[in-house]
Amino acid sequence: MGNLLSSLPKTIHTSLAISIILFLGLFFNNGGFEIDRIFWSWLFRFIHVVVAIMWIGLLWYFNFVQIPSMPKIPDEQKPAVGKVIAPTALFYFRWAALATVVSGLILAWLNGYAHDAMTLGIGSGGGKSTAIGIGMWLGLIMAYNVWFVIWPNQKRALGIVDCDPEKKAKSARTAMLFSRTNTLLSLPMLLTMVAAQNLY
Repeated sequence: MGNLLSSLPKTIHTSLAISIILFLGLFFNNGGFEIDRIFWSWLFRFIHVVVAIMWIGLLWYFNFVQIPSMPKIPDEQKPAVGKVIAPTALFYFRWAALATVVSGLILAWLNGYAHDAMTLGIGSGGGKSTAIGIGMWLGLIMAYNVWFVIWPNQKRALGIVDCDPEKKAKSARTAMLFSRTNTLLSLPMLLTMVAAQNLY
């Protein structure tokens, strides 16, 4: 067991294998399943939730742990965060954001509410379409911030892209402010997503 848990790939592969076994057991115990639109909708909802957890989890890690902790870290130890931890976390952060948006749009299309949601339910009576639409637009804004504001500025702040010290400091502040903006938007976004599934 120690060998399994000491390796992240082995841990993830085992978790995936257990999930597949549970999926097969639950569905075959209930009369089986067909690979139809309902199956694909379920699969993309599962993917959407998994990658969204990684995205928002890392967003909150940056804002609740890394950013507040940086002033407390001795200067000689800060390069370990800036050169090793932050670039790895930002890799998963930005790709999880993209995967969340793509899987969410596919899910909306599969379930037939993509157009109504993107137009915030205008002309369709609102309700669920308005709630999920607000969540989708907030998610799109947040993903835009990740890819086109936070990541380019973080590359300068972390020294991945060379720039003068003044621009580096300004980029670090810009990245922090937009990361904080995404944190501000995260709870309203999650609320509208959950409301669309449970209040209508």
